[in-house]
Amino acid sequence: MRIQQLLYLQKVVALGNMTEAAKELFIAQPTLSSAIKQLEKEMGITILIRGKKGVSLTEDGREFMQYAQQILDQVQLLEHRYGDQSSAPKIFSVAAQHYAFAVDAFVQLLKEIGQSDYQASLKEMRTYEVIEDVANLHSEIGIVYLSRYNHQVMENSFQEKELSFTPLFKAHPHVFLYRNHPLAGKKSISLADLLPYPKLSYDQGQHNSFYYWEETLADQHSPKSIIVSDRATMFNLAIGLSGYTISSGIINADLNGDDIIARPLISDEYIEIGYLTNRLHQLSSIGQKYLGYLRESIEKMPSANLIYF
Repeated sequence: MRIQQLLYLQKVVALGNMTEAAKELFIAQPTLSSAIKQLEKEMGITILIRGKKGVSLTEDGREFMQYAQQILDQVQLLEHRYGDQSSAPKIFSVAAQHYAFAVDAFVQLLKEIGQSDYQASLKEMRTYEVIEDVANLHSEIGIVYLSRYNHQVMENSFQEKELSFTPLFKAHPHVFLYRNHPLAGKKSISLADLLPYPKLSYDQGQHNSFYYWEETLADQHSPKSIIVSDRATMFNLAIGLSGYTISSGIINADLNGDDIIARPLISDEYIEIGYLTNRLHQLSSIGQKYLGYLRESIEKMPSANLIYF
C-alpha cells in the first residue's frame, strides 16, 4: 500500500466518479482504476462498488476509508510541519472542554501572530472527543480536568492513548449562577441548597459516564437536570431558569459578561485543570506560545484559592 493509492482513492470517493477523479488527478483513467484495484487486492477487500452512474463505498470500504483518512491527515500534518517553513502558514489546533480562559488564550495568541498567515482552530468538545482529538494528532493540545472521582479512569485513558497530562492549577469547586439568583447572596453554597434548582450539564454523547462529565460531582443526584451543548445556552438557562453548574470558579467577564458569578461549593472535592499532549509529537513553537498565554489568562482572571503548578 502506498500513500499515492490512498490519495487516489480519496479523490474518487469525494467525486464519486472515476473519470472525473482521473481528470482532477491529471492521470489516465485506466491508471487510476488499476491503482485502486491493486489496493483492493493488497488489502483483500472490495473497497468500491462500480456502476454506470459512478462509484460508492462498500461496507468494508467505508471502514477502510476511516483508517485511510487518519493516515492522510497525518501525512498532511507532516508536510505542514516539516515542509517549506518559509512559505507555509502557521498551523495550530487546540481542543478543550468549555473553559473561557482557553478561548482568551487563543485570542491573545492569534493577536500576536496576526501579521502572519495562519490556519488555526479552537474546538470546544466533549471530554472523550478532546482525548481522541489529541490522540489522533488533530489537535496539539487538549484541555481537560481531573478530580478525585474521575482521575483513575481518565489517567488510564491517557496512558492507553500515549497522552501526557500536565496540570495547570487546582481549585475547589464553585457554583456558577446568575448574579440575581436566590443563592447569589450566600458566601458559600451546599449541595442541599442547590436541590430546588435545575442542574446544567454539557452533553457527552455516547460517552456519558459520569467519569467523562465536565461538571464536578456529576454523580450527585439532582431532581432537576438539563443537558446543553454549548456555553451560551448554559448561561442563558442559568439566567432564565435560575439554573447552575459546578466548575472551577474562574470567570472571564470580557467573554461572558457580568451576569454569571461564582460561589464556593461546600465540598472536599477538587478540580485539577491541565493540558494533554501526545507523547509521539513534539510541541510546536506556536503550541508553546499558546501554553504561555493560557497560564497568563488563568492568572489574570478573578478566582479564589487556586494552587498553581
